[in-house]
Amino acid sequence: MRKERPGNGHDQSRRDFCRTILLGTLSLVVPGSVIGATGTKGLSDWYGTKYKPKEHLYAMGIKVDRCIGCGRCVDACKRENNVPDYPFYTRTWIERYITTEEGQTIVDSPNGGKDGFKAQVSDKKLLKTYFVPKICNQCHKPPCVQVCPVGATYKTDDGVILVDPEYCIGCRYCIQACPYGMRYFHPKTRVVDKCTFCYHRIVKGLLPACVEVCPTQARVFGDLKSKASPVIQFVRFNKIFVLKPDLNTEPKVYYADLDMEVR
Repeated sequence: MRKERPGNGHDQSRRDFCRTILLGTLSLVVPGSVIGATGTKGLSDWYGTKYKPKEHLYAMGIKVDRCIGCGRCVDACKRENNVPDYPFYTRTWIERYITTEEGQTIVDSPNGGKDGFKAQVSDKKLLKTYFVPKICNQCHKPPCVQVCPVGATYKTDDGVILVDPEYCIGCRYCIQACPYGMRYFHPKTRVVDKCTFCYHRIVKGLLPACVEVCPTQARVFGDLKSKASPVIQFVRFNKIFVLKPDLNTEPKVYYADLDMEVR
């Protein structure tokens, strides 16, 4: 999951020393902050030697008006990436927005939308209801990368933000830094986990699991460096919105038909 790091034995010793000091400090501040990482492979083991990351730049488009809140994307993501089947552990989820005639906005996401949504029962008159899929925004300027004290969170040459479980010390700084709430602390591995655009699939030319199973094609995935890419067409023919544009993180998840109530 990670590129080879340059350096020698002295560099490794220094890193191990810093890691020990950080762990000792964090254990006093964050209970349960321990290493439980599993083994990981180099990125080249995922995509082989023919794949050239610098020739790609991945992004996703989401057509809000097409999402029906079925939850198939959330379920597929959990199955594909071994995400714990608990409500607050998810790499992607769906939010339902309900706007009343009084102008009130109600937002819910039971079990991350994995099991779909029940009909809203309310004594208030409803103006509209719509669904908004949420996912890691794979920011061009990711604050999660900036705050990681050991370099466990990093950006690949093709623009995807990954977490190396062998380097992650479970400090959770990146969880706090992410303005979109897209990260969680894995209860078994004891390291941070997040959406990777199904990196192990896309480097082989496959679609992310959530995109592949969407029955309405609400999610569009592609390569911004390919003129024939579906995501290029999506950007060209839709008025595009991103979440929290004022933060200047430059997300690579683009929304069409997004209401201003969505944050």
